[in-house]
Order: sequence, then structure tokens, then C-alpha cells
Amino acid sequence: MKILILNGPNLNLLGKREPGIYGAASAEDIYNDLKKAYPAISFSYFQSNVEGELVNKLHEVGFDYDGIVFNAGAYTHTSIAIADAVAGIKTPVIEVHISNVYAREEYRHKSLMAKNCMGIITGFGMKSYALAVHHFSTL
Repeated sequence: MKILILNGPNLNLLGKREPGIYGAASAEDIYNDLKKAYPAISFSYFQSNVEGELVNKLHEVGFDYDGIVFNAGAYTHTSIAIADAVAGIKTPVIEVHISNVYAREEYRHKSLMAKNCMGIITGFGMKSYALAVHHFSTL
């Protein structure tokens, strides 16, 4: 099984950025924990602050991988291009968020890509990623 962990803008700052919201773990910590917890899964990781690079990565893996765990960050709420890319690929995508977006600002309550995703996991901190991987591992 091949799963991509895909992170959008500002998630390169995990562990440094607003720890009260996002916690103290870095993206590398999350990735390493997933590899340890699911040794039978082949993981890839990609992060970009650039919308087009995220679209390109979805196109690149979206017909060969078994799952994509995608935290699109702020692009979740603004990017029609990313929503269209998720709709256009075969690989199922689970949208994840570290914080509970529904307990935050109103503009974070709408996901443009949600209707094209298998599901959404929000508000479980870094465990949001593991919950998504667990679901894929049971398919």
C-alpha cells in the first residue's frame, strides 16, 4: 500500500507555528510516527506553500497511490484548482486538519475540496493524520 502525506501552506512551520493551536510536533515527527506505526505501508511526504505545486503532486500520484492524506491548510477554503485536482484523480483523498476548523473563524468552516474527498478528519491534533492512515489501512 502506498500513501502520500500531503501538506499545504505554512505546515512546514509545524512545531514552531502557534503551538497552542497546532501543537509542538513537527511535520517530520508526524511522518516518522506514521512510518513506525504502519511499517507495512510505503509512505511518501510532500509539503508546499505553492498552490500549483500541490496540484502537480496530486496529478503525479493520483492514479498510482492507494490513498492521499491531505492537509491543504488555508487552500482548503480558497482553492478551486486544488478542489478540481482532487476531483480529477482516481486515488481517494482524506482531508485532514489538526485544529477543529469549526471552532475557529467562520471562513474556515467551508472546504472547497470536501465534496471530492472520501472524508474529513478535523480537530484531533496530530492524530488526525493517523486516523486517516488507519482508515486506508483497513480498506
